[in-house]
Amino acid sequence: MEHQIASLKKLEAEGKQISRLPFSIRILLENVLRNHDGFAITDEHLDTLINWDPVNTDREVPFKPARVLMQDFTGVPAIVDIASIRAEVIRKGGDGSRINPAIPVDLVIDHSVQVDYFGTNYAYLRNVELEYERNAERYELLKWGQQALDNFTVVPPGMGICHQVNLEYLAKGVIARDGWAFPDTLVGTDSHTPMVNGIGVIAWGVGGIEAEAAMLGQPIYFTCPQVIGLKLTGKIPPGCTATDMVLSITKLLRDYGVVGKFVEVFGEGLDHLSVPDRATISNMSPEFGCTVTYFPIDKQTLEYMRRTNRSPEQITLVEEYAKENMLWRTGNEEIVYSDVLELDLDTLEPTVSGPKRPQDKILVKDLSNQFSHLIEKEYNRDYLPVKDRQVQSWLSEGGSGSEFVYENHLKSTGIAVEKEQIHSVRIKIKNQEYTLSDGSIVIAAITSCTNTSNPAVMVGAGLVARKAVERGLRTKSWVKTSLAPGSKVVTEYLERANLLDELAALRFHTVGYGCTSCIGNSGPLPPHIAEAVDKGDLVVASVLSGNRNFEARVHPQVRMNFLMSPMLVVVYALVGRVDVDLLTDPIGYDPNGNPVYLNDIWPTQQEIADTVGKCLRTEDFGNVYSVIFEGEKDWKELVAPEGKNFVWNEQSTYVQEVPFFKDISAEPESIQDIRDARVLLYLGDSVTTDHISPAGSFKPESSAGNYLLSRGVAQKDFNSYGSRRGNHEVMMRGTFANVRIRNKVTDREGGYTTHFLSGETLSIYDAAMKYAETHTPLVILAGKEYGSGSSRDWAAKGTNLLGVKAVIAESFERIHRSNLVGMGVVPMVFPEGENAETLGLDGTETFSITGLSENLVPHKLLEVKATRADGTIISFMSMARFDSAIEIEYFRHGGILQYVLRGFLKQS
Repeated sequence: MEHQIASLKKLEAEGKQISRLPFSIRILLENVLRNHDGFAITDEHLDTLINWDPVNTDREVPFKPARVLMQDFTGVPAIVDIASIRAEVIRKGGDGSRINPAIPVDLVIDHSVQVDYFGTNYAYLRNVELEYERNAERYELLKWGQQALDNFTVVPPGMGICHQVNLEYLAKGVIARDGWAFPDTLVGTDSHTPMVNGIGVIAWGVGGIEAEAAMLGQPIYFTCPQVIGLKLTGKIPPGCTATDMVLSITKLLRDYGVVGKFVEVFGEGLDHLSVPDRATISNMSPEFGCTVTYFPIDKQTLEYMRRTNRSPEQITLVEEYAKENMLWRTGNEEIVYSDVLELDLDTLEPTVSGPKRPQDKILVKDLSNQFSHLIEKEYNRDYLPVKDRQVQSWLSEGGSGSEFVYENHLKSTGIAVEKEQIHSVRIKIKNQEYTLSDGSIVIAAITSCTNTSNPAVMVGAGLVARKAVERGLRTKSWVKTSLAPGSKVVTEYLERANLLDELAALRFHTVGYGCTSCIGNSGPLPPHIAEAVDKGDLVVASVLSGNRNFEARVHPQVRMNFLMSPMLVVVYALVGRVDVDLLTDPIGYDPNGNPVYLNDIWPTQQEIADTVGKCLRTEDFGNVYSVIFEGEKDWKELVAPEGKNFVWNEQSTYVQEVPFFKDISAEPESIQDIRDARVLLYLGDSVTTDHISPAGSFKPESSAGNYLLSRGVAQKDFNSYGSRRGNHEVMMRGTFANVRIRNKVTDREGGYTTHFLSGETLSIYDAAMKYAETHTPLVILAGKEYGSGSSRDWAAKGTNLLGVKAVIAESFERIHRSNLVGMGVVPMVFPEGENAETLGLDGTETFSITGLSENLVPHKLLEVKATRADGTIISFMSMARFDSAIEIEYFRHGGILQYVLRGFLKQS
């Protein structure tokens, strides 16, 4: 079948140097060339990309993705928004059924399964039962959308993680639609959407707000990116994995600074990397800080497509199109990049990252020493090796059916106490006795699409388990273990290799098909462990094969979190502690008292390759994905509302119509300067979207907990913040409610602030509501990398609903800055080299910001006056981070969706 194409080869023939452009820029150019209309997409945009400047890339370009990918945490509020827009259109006398996605949208339900049950063969079924009990209202909404919205499909729960499903099934490489052939491109409402870059697809994460606008036909405008070339040479050495590689790349790129940039991988090292290896790298683009980490289409791409059961016709289309339109990698390209970084894969060593950030790389051989430094620096405890610790009991009491002896060691000189030593708790429960202390591992999770999509490391984990079982080793009894495959294909090949039982023998039973611990759905710790951690004030750890380890993300009681390969997760679960040197110390002793070392249970690369070759079959992908949209029994029996207009249930605590669109005016109000604002939060560096809008569990004494209790919801039914994103009442109460957030205007850790009009210390929500009563606008002061982490739209929505008008930071992560604009909040940056502290601000001042109301242009300098209680004024100029004219238009309307809605109402 013949297809039209927007030909890059033709531009090359006309004298344009397309062959010197990075492949990722060529795809953006094709997108603009094909969608050029002279209005939204103009000759200027074409010129910017044809004559791409590797260094001076400050001009705006549009992007119209071919499709959108969503997961349920961000997908539920997106569908709530669509339903709310429909409701407003109906109130205005219009036809709500005309509000539909303009491009295909795939929503994969993968974020809701929680690890309540583990370590047993019934864990999976019990967790699924609880998932449906907790989330039926949300799932009813999504099932309604499946039948009520055009261009919208839902992958039901239990089928896999959205990015792995995308990589293994949804991604086409090249799309044929309406007589045209063009590159498969997408945006996703999850920051790890770039994972599919590994198969040659340009895709990145955006906030739900931007994604909804794209769904409704709006181009995404962004600053034309620099492209950093990452040159890989050599091969991954024996004893190392793709995870060691990606954690090393995370450190390399973060140290260089690639926020807002594209990264494109080249070099002979690519010839030795499979698509799953490449996807492992691309997956962690948000951890690098870049927008995409792109791998061009080549022979490895086609081989992966064959192996994952793409049709011969599709594979032929990809190959012919890529070769015809200058998107095929030969390895002989002479591309000009903005800069080039190099990594010799031969130099890799076994690696972990932690305890708080993915870029905090630690070699496995150094973790024991690093732990001692961390515990002394972060927690003021004087480290002693396990063998040297002296026991001093200071409290003994019963609890949770257990007996506890709490050990707290104090290093004293004379009368003064200098520094606490390691905290320990001796636990006796049901004929077991052991000591839990700082550095003990309480969660070991094989989780996250980053690694579960890679058969080599998953089979490797199974082989480690097999060899450990053969040597008589067992995981430590205080470790909560879990296996959450990213798709059912993983189960198929692990089962065929007889490795699923070996993992289960170490209590790594399958607990669900979803993100689980990687997004904070670790579930509760066993009661006796939870009580010991709290009462002993223990600094315990998790080990996980995920991509995020921010504070309180994995579990609110776990203060140290380390990323690593699935193979190392198994090993550390056997050891039960992080303060060991795996490369020299025994990881355990067999029943006869003989030491067992890492080398004794670590499979060779050849063993892994041979096992993968025998157990991974193409038909597995065909069988699993042929029923991908059908769902299991619980989904099929779920009764959802019908009809084009969603009927809101006012009693629901999961799904409520959002307030953003109700009674919207025909025209937006004029932009006003900000006068006499108060500081709601004064924050430091690296404040993530997990700090701003946590996704995990919450306690009854929290603002969200109080709200649910007042609505008759029992604590056991609270679920998580992530699952409650369809209800703004919960989410605004959860904004800045992270238990580890540090607000400098109060001494209290967690989601608290000082209400300056009364002097009270209140929760963030309560203080914001008291400020609202007096019509006091609010601002936030922050440091570097504000809003890093997940593409969490509620981090911006909640900020808006709390009454925050501006955020002044040293720098922003790309997605959150865009989301703030999309919710009508001004992102501003301090003058170069300055921050709140150097300017002499302490957060008690009253702020006025002028320059918004007149002649607002991208990157305009606004005057900020901060007035102290004694009348002293601190003045400085701050750049408004509106990066394009269209962003100012979105801001003028109060948000991007309000802009879209008003446009639709004018057409009606």
